[in-house]
Amino acid sequence: MTDQQPANAGTERTLPDADRLTEQLRELLERARELGADQAEAALSASRALSVTARSRARESVEYEGDRSASLTVYRSQRSASVSTTDLSPGGLNSALEQAITMAGFTEADVYAGLADAELMATEWPDLSLYHPWSLDAEQALEAALALEAAALDHDPRIVQTEGATVASQEALSVYGNSHGFVAAERATRHALSCQPIARGEAGMQREVAFSQARHPLDLERIEDIGRLGAERALSRLGARTPPTTTVPVLFTPRVARSLWGHLIGAISGGALYRNSSFLKDRIDTRIGVPGLHLTQHPHRPRGLSSTGFDSDGVATRDRVLVDDGILTGYLLSAYSARRLGLTSTGNAGGVFNLDVAPGETDYTGLVAGLSRGLVVTELMGQGVNPVNGDYSRGAAGFWVENGAIAYPVENATIASNLLDMYGAIEALGSDVECGSPLRTPSVLIGAMTVAGG
Repeated sequence: MTDQQPANAGTERTLPDADRLTEQLRELLERARELGADQAEAALSASRALSVTARSRARESVEYEGDRSASLTVYRSQRSASVSTTDLSPGGLNSALEQAITMAGFTEADVYAGLADAELMATEWPDLSLYHPWSLDAEQALEAALALEAAALDHDPRIVQTEGATVASQEALSVYGNSHGFVAAERATRHALSCQPIARGEAGMQREVAFSQARHPLDLERIEDIGRLGAERALSRLGARTPPTTTVPVLFTPRVARSLWGHLIGAISGGALYRNSSFLKDRIDTRIGVPGLHLTQHPHRPRGLSSTGFDSDGVATRDRVLVDDGILTGYLLSAYSARRLGLTSTGNAGGVFNLDVAPGETDYTGLVAGLSRGLVVTELMGQGVNPVNGDYSRGAAGFWVENGAIAYPVENATIASNLLDMYGAIEALGSDVECGSPLRTPSVLIGAMTVAGG
């Protein structure tokens, strides 16, 4: 058992005052101007977290984490330099600034460097309801973690142990500002429950996981439900075997379907585009998926796991349609990547903010019932995806389907195709959207992929 906390845990468990952090940032930007910076931007942040893990029906660990950090970028005559520090004292920040100013004198000029255009700065956004502290001390968190593990262990005698049940809670405060005069603070919380049960059968042992995360503790799934789900998943994996080598439909469940859209998001992000390392470059207003495929961004969703009123350049965020009826309609650009491409920032410095994939009408059970033969994928392994041409090959585990029913669990499989072919071969999207993620997607049925056993 471990009980870890920083030497200054008493202060780390208290976040700094937002007004004071904002004032420090304003002073830092003013000092950058005085030292000769043409432009400057900075972000100051602080967080505190509690994480408690139970294992074998006892406390395994209690961890307190506290973090302070600052990042600063200065621009001088099209030269830039960035530094970071964990010392938020006036002396520490000033030292970091002086270092950045010095470094900027030795970097190469970059005509694309600089702040986003002033007229793009966010000016107003709705209350995003991101801050919901959980009044949970270590003992209460341990009690919850023990109950979570017990829900898995008591579900079935074949659940012989777990790799841990964890209850975690984090609060964070961040302030971003730049020399356009934009300064804004965000305070947010994130809470999580997770459990990793292990099932034992005649042919060996199988591990699975169940997880829930939310901004508000009341939005978390019930402890009993998470433990039971993890146990059911582990039990369903017992007796796994290698599938045949063939070409069949492949059904991605929501937790692995997210990776399909993650590859798409990477391919339409500015960095990949200007480096010519994207299989979707120059594909705006062209078909990249089947009719009926819709991907939309919702950065102002209340309690959203990646909601924000502004991106990491200070540019206003907005709802966007990225794929409309299978047609790619937009890229994800920061100020820098937009300049490299001769375009305008889309307010996506830092990524995509709450991506939704529009669901279909058939639930998971109905999708499985519609397969005469195929593979359901519940886990992916490896990184065999080529972002330049979209070639796709990954290890997979899940279930083999015969005549519309699960025949047996599968392991040691490899699935292969090309991402563009896969997006174009989507036969159905499920109605089973999982909402506990910043990327909400239903199950995705791909009409044909190569499946290789062993």
